[in-house]
Amino acid sequence: MKTILAPIDFSNASNAVIKVALALARAHSARLSLLHVVQPPVLISEYGAIMTNIQEIVAISERTSAKELAKRERSLKRSAGVPVEALQTTGAPVASIIEQAKQTKADYIVVGSHGHSALYDLFAGSTASGLIRRAPCPVVVVPPPATPKKKKASRVR
Repeated sequence: MKTILAPIDFSNASNAVIKVALALARAHSARLSLLHVVQPPVLISEYGAIMTNIQEIVAISERTSAKELAKRERSLKRSAGVPVEALQTTGAPVASIIEQAKQTKADYIVVGSHGHSALYDLFAGSTASGLIRRAPCPVVVVPPPATPKKKKASRVR
């Protein structure tokens, strides 16, 4: 059976990713694998006390995201019409997603784009662009949800 891997981060882009991944799974009679990667904070210090706090923060993040992931999995299992599984891992997003793609033998990865600027991507990196360069299968990038355009204030003359 084919597998569609859909990494989600619970942002606004996640709903669009799930929608596209679900359509792709239905079209290919595939299994939908939702994946959430808990990213530990970056350490810039060598203090042991900070390390303990970071482990606690990661543990809380893992529990919180596991609940949210389970909620989405239950909802999709009721309505998706395809097999759905939820996966969670902790680590660097790109490497973790690629590892899961290999483990699940994913046929496609459907990932969201947040629409950050090129400058942001230069400094912080872009998960989507990292996946495009390194993924073992095709990557479908879902653009960020459209935001309503604000009306320009008209000037009274």
